[in-house]
This record gives sequence, structure tokens and C-alpha cells, in this order.
Amino acid sequence: MAATATSPPLLPISNSSSAAATTTTAITTDSSSSLQQTAPIATPAFRAFINNITESLRHGLSQRRPWSELAERSAFTKPESFSEAAIRVRKNYSYFRVNYLSVITAILAFSLLTNPLSLLFLTGLLASWLFLYLFRPADQPLVIFGRTYTDRETLGILIVLSVVVVFLTSVGSVLISALIIGLAIVCAHGAFRVPEDLFLDEQPASSVASSATGFLNFLGGAATNAAAAAAVRV
Repeated sequence: MAATATSPPLLPISNSSSAAATTTTAITTDSSSSLQQTAPIATPAFRAFINNITESLRHGLSQRRPWSELAERSAFTKPESFSEAAIRVRKNYSYFRVNYLSVITAILAFSLLTNPLSLLFLTGLLASWLFLYLFRPADQPLVIFGRTYTDRETLGILIVLSVVVVFLTSVGSVLISALIIGLAIVCAHGAFRVPEDLFLDEQPASSVASSATGFLNFLGGAATNAAAAAAVRV
């Protein structure tokens, strides 16, 4: 009898590399989408905060007085008494408010830039408040090293961190010294600058009120947003 030729059995072939690639792509896509959802910088509240800062700074800087008028030599005289110096400081501050705040801000920035460690600590502290608490989505708890922190725990940690950074590092001394120097320069200029030629009486009350809150007005908005976020979380 002739031997009947039989074909060898077919073995199942699994495309493991294709399956692995598909799984990896799915994981990568899910991870990227979850990162996009959890990124605080992409939240509408953070974008509104940045827009508020930009618009407030632009509005405030548009109200600054000419720097040549601030440094006019012929307008400087010695005050005859302390009361006259106080009156001059008040009038000059009402007129040169934006310029004075710009000077203090420049001194603060220079002090921080000349102390890189303090600048690093302060930047890290502000970033922690912004991204770990104020603008973090309320439905996404903070998870660090596998441990989930509640909003109260996160707030307590940030408060303790703020106390440590401000009072136990060089940040507090740098900020306080810069503010003292800036205020001393502003008070000295306001006391010796004669305000008679500034036409203060011709300024409408609405303009003075707008100038009082125009520059750095974003701080009030940021404080309101922070208080609202804290109230919702707590």
C-alpha cells in the first residue's frame, strides 16, 4: 500500500509585536490625554488669571507719569517742616503712584535677581500655591508618591511650607530689605519734590480713583479667586 501523504498540522501564529505596539500606543494616548486633562496650566481659571494680570499691568502702566517730570531738578526743595514733608509725600504719591510702584517693583526684582537662591525658593513657593492648590481641578486630588492628600492636608502643607520659606530662609530678609529701600526712596522723593506744578486740583475724582486701583489691580482679583477656591475646597 502506498503511504498516504499527510500535511503537517498548522500552528497558530500570534502577532505579539503588533499587539504590544497597539497596547503601548493606547497606553501612551491615554497617558497623554490624562496629562492634558490634569495640567493646571491648561485650565480656564489659570488662563483668566494670566489675562487679568496682563490687562491690569497694561492699564496701570498706561497711567504712569513721564519719568522726566519725576526727576525734574528745579522742582526739588527742602521741606520747612515735617508736616509739609508729609503733605508733599501724600500729594506726590497721588500723582506719581504708578511710577513709585514701578520703582519699588524694580528694586524687588533686582534684589531677587542678585539672590538666585531666594528667587528659586520664592518661585517654587508661588508655583506650589498656583498649581497644587489654587488652579488644580477640584475633582483631581493631589497624589504624591502613591499617597492621596485631601484639600485640607494640601492647604496645611502649603501654609507650613510658606512659613518655612519666608521666615527660615533668606527670602523674608531679601523682600523686607528691598521694600524698606524702595519705601525710603519713595518717601525721600515725595518729601523733596514740590507738588505745586502737578495740577492735582484739575484731576477728576474718577481719574484719581482709577489711578489708585489701576496698577497691580490683579492682586485683588487673584486674592478674590484664591479666597473663592479656598472656600470651595475647605
